[in-house]
Amino acid sequence: MTSTAEESTPARKLTKEERAEQRKKKRGPPIRYPFWFGGSASSMAACVTHPLDLGDAPKSMSGTFVHIVKSDGPLGLYNGISASLLRQLTYSTVRFGVYEEIKARYTRSGREPSFPALTAMAVTSGFLGGIAGNFADVLNVRMQHDAALPVNERRNYKHAIDGMVRMAREEGALSWFRGWLPNSSRAAVMTAGQLATYDTFKRLLIDYTPLGDTLTTHFSASFLAGLAAATATSPIDVIKTRVMSSTQKQGILRIVGDIYKTDGLRWMFKGWVPSFLRLGPHTICTFIFLEMHRKTYRKVKGLEEKKL
Repeated sequence: MTSTAEESTPARKLTKEERAEQRKKKRGPPIRYPFWFGGSASSMAACVTHPLDLGDAPKSMSGTFVHIVKSDGPLGLYNGISASLLRQLTYSTVRFGVYEEIKARYTRSGREPSFPALTAMAVTSGFLGGIAGNFADVLNVRMQHDAALPVNERRNYKHAIDGMVRMAREEGALSWFRGWLPNSSRAAVMTAGQLATYDTFKRLLIDYTPLGDTLTTHFSASFLAGLAAATATSPIDVIKTRVMSSTQKQGILRIVGDIYKTDGLRWMFKGWVPSFLRLGPHTICTFIFLEMHRKTYRKVKGLEEKKL
């Protein structure tokens, strides 16, 4: 029995360019989605995870829930939801929209953005988003914490718009931009931890596993992105908490030095668990909802890949 020439010839190894082309085909053609998808998906995620933002740590979270439910009923867990939604519709719409726009312009030349390039895009868009949503963030914090305060100390904003008007009338319009620099800086780091890592993990899972562009891939990539975002923002949250709780005027470098003396490098990850318990579920829900938006858009526009 003779072998054919094809059977005896070893399989040719693909070149680097051919492998890259195969990965691109596996991912499908790039599609430009509407600017507002990120804000919409983040708003939907906020509706699911909003109660998790009412507690500051696992030890106090359950106690906070019980206190709120006893004093205000189950709906009290959604105090401040209007401000939370307003924040996502401003902050997340801008950061997702700008990020996707920059990425689309970058890839228009045929180049595939590296992780450092994606990180730079995410940092820029996150900072801009932080500025756009700062006023809503201030309202969000105030309205969420209102339910945990004694009745005589509550601000009792009726909703986000009422809060905006009262802040401008009672404290001046500049109160909308209170803490904008640290807030925007944190938003930049947060966005890099979420968007750049999600795109990278999703790309790796599609390219190097048999999962494809599926719900399992979206969940896995968003879970890993939540871990990255919680880790990246943990040192910032520790410093912010220490600054806010300090009774003395101290510079940030002095505060970091004092924390390092008592805790060593572990100070950077104090409170990591409660941070992930809040940020992780929101990150997962955001990207799951975002991919649902994208899938629906492709289906409506007739862009879904046809099964052979």
